Amino acid sequence: MDIRSVGIVGAGQMGNGIAHVFALAGYDVLLNDVNEDSLQKAVAIIDRNLERQVSRGKVSAKDRQAAMGRIRTTMTLADLGPSDLVIEAATERETVKQAIFDALLPHLKPETILTSNTSSISITRLASRTDRPEKFMGFHFMNPVPVMQLVELIRGIATDQATYSALHAVVEKLGKTAASAEDFPAFIVNRILIPMINEAVYTLYEGVGNVRSIDEALKLGANHPMGPLELADFIGLDTCLAIMNVLYDGLADTKYRPCPLLTKYVEAGWLGRKSQRGFYDYRGEVPVPTR
Repeated sequence: MDIRSVGIVGAGQMGNGIAHVFALAGYDVLLNDVNEDSLQKAVAIIDRNLERQVSRGKVSAKDRQAAMGRIRTTMTLADLGPSDLVIEAATERETVKQAIFDALLPHLKPETILTSNTSSISITRLASRTDRPEKFMGFHFMNPVPVMQLVELIRGIATDQATYSALHAVVEKLGKTAASAEDFPAFIVNRILIPMINEAVYTLYEGVGNVRSIDEALKLGANHPMGPLELADFIGLDTCLAIMNVLYDGLADTKYRPCPLLTKYVEAGWLGRKSQRGFYDYRGEVPVPTR
């Protein structure tokens, strides 16, 4: 189908990034959140990030203005009903996502494609509880969305070819690259990345190295742009833990057991950059390791 309008549920870090790239690519965007402040903050962040792209010569001032003009916001989920494509980008908790779909379904057009930006939850299971499993897919953007090139496309067991082809074309129009993943826990990127981070936390937990030495070792020894603990703080330790639990529960393999230290940090509310403390303390001018 011809996708022109996009509804996005969730105006957080992922939601505002997705709105940014769709508006810049010429789509009409309706951004939804339960919090008016979050919507206002999201629009301000998009405007600021587009301005940064203008200053770097990556986007023209005219295109920036046009993109901002394509973005509207609403606190009413039903307003997303007429959208050609809906992308759920809410909290990585299945109960939350299911409640959103339940509330949204009565208002959708029959032909609307429904997707989730989930980083780990079963697409088949999410789709099976909707009225359109054949028009449901995983549409997983990487963070930060305006910068990262990859989009994972995840088909549930019932997803039809027309839906997959439509979303593949959307990814191309966004100027990004699609990677097709089968519907198994955490898909491709997080199936590999998050256990690596978990192993880095075990390396810290067992005293093999401290925060700084572990991050420096991977940056200089494996040529990674960020160390694994620094990256965990950027992603959010609660998100890392949630994905490890999905892997552990879904694959029943002890190699995916979350490190107790990761659990402890999340229990303390030290979730990384978003809470100002994680494996680093961000409350000063320079991040300082916490272990």
